Parts: sequence; structure tokens; C-alpha cells
Amino acid sequence: MDTQTLAVAQEIDFSLLSLFLRASFAVKIVMILLIVSSFWSWAIIIQKLITFRKSRQEAAEFDLAFWSGEPLDGLYDQIGPDPDGPAQRIFAAGMTEWRRSHRQDGGLIPGAAPRIDRSMDVAIAKESEAMNSGLSFLATVGSTAPFVGLFGTVWGIMAAFEEIAMQQNTNLAVVAPGISEALLATALGLLAAIPAVIFYNKLSADSDRILGGYEAFADEFSTILSRQLDS
Repeated sequence: MDTQTLAVAQEIDFSLLSLFLRASFAVKIVMILLIVSSFWSWAIIIQKLITFRKSRQEAAEFDLAFWSGEPLDGLYDQIGPDPDGPAQRIFAAGMTEWRRSHRQDGGLIPGAAPRIDRSMDVAIAKESEAMNSGLSFLATVGSTAPFVGLFGTVWGIMAAFEEIAMQQNTNLAVVAPGISEALLATALGLLAAIPAVIFYNKLSADSDRILGGYEAFADEFSTILSRQLDS
């Protein structure tokens, strides 16, 4: 490499902002899309981590109250028919149907147990939908972001080769900027995809564990109410 070429290469600004500004319009669109996807993914990740932590705490607190020996009617009166926490909402769904299944004379309307089970199943399904909302976006980013970044890289390399052809020069000062701009798109694709994949797997597992706890509670609650019905 001659001294003049090395001097020209050293004068080129390879900062991230400069690489972005020098990129072609198509590569800029790809980079912006990946940056926005990365920020959106992190917003979902942080929101889900906070939500799942609150759900676990609320479930633990409600579990202590449920098994404290307090009458279920008294516990239901305390939390009301429209509570805030997921575990309380599932309990309230079952208790609401339990009370609706009583006639004015104190007897039970036939088929109370299946209706109570369905009420709690519907409540669990709603909680599942709320917990899993946004996770599909993480899965999409994790699976497509590397390919979107690769598209930007291929497009940028095409532009670099066109620049080489027009200048009829293959020295470092001509090749390096275009290749660097192209590779930045792949780097952004990986930057968006890797956290999305990691946290999608973690959050999906956390969601399954929390929902499994709700289903176990619903089964235990149904068993308690079945004893009441049999007696």
C-alpha cells in the first residue's frame, strides 16, 4: 500500500454516524428499520420483565391470603368482583359464578361446577393473551432482523462495486468506506436480533410458568368448590 493511499484512508471518518450518513438511501432505510425494531424490542422486554415480576409477587401474596384459612366469601368481599391482580381476577371469576349459581332459596342451579371451571378458564385465557402480547414481535425481530441486515449489506456492497467501476480504482480509499457502510447494516441486524431471541425464550418460559401456576390454582379452587357442592 503506497503512502498516499494510506494517508487518504486515514482521513476517512469511520464513525457510526458518518457511516450512516454516507450510506445509500436503501441502506439507510434498512438501518433505521433495524434501529426502530431494536428500541421497540427493548421497550417490550422491559415492560414484560416488570409485568411478570409484579404478577409473581401478586400471585404469591394472594396465595398466602387464599390459604390463610379465611372464608372464601370474606376474601371475595375484600378484593371485590373486579380486582387488579391476575390471580385475584381468576379467583373472582370463579367466585362470581359460584354466587350466581345459587338460587334465592339457597339451592344450587344444576351444572354449577362446569360453569365455574369455564369461568376460570376464560379468565386464564385473557391473562394468557395479555402476558403473551408483544412476544410475537420479539420472535419476528429475532428471526428476520439478521436477514434484513444482510439485505442492507448486499445492497451496500453492490453500491461499493459500482463506485469502484465508476472510478476504476480498487485502492483502500475507494473500497473501505462502501464495505464499512454495508457491514454496519449486518451489525445492526444482529444487534436487534440477539436480544430479541434471548428474551423471547426467557419471557416465553416465564409466561408458561406463571400461567401454569394460575391453572394449578384454578384446579385446586375447583376441587374446594366441588367438596362444597358434594356436601
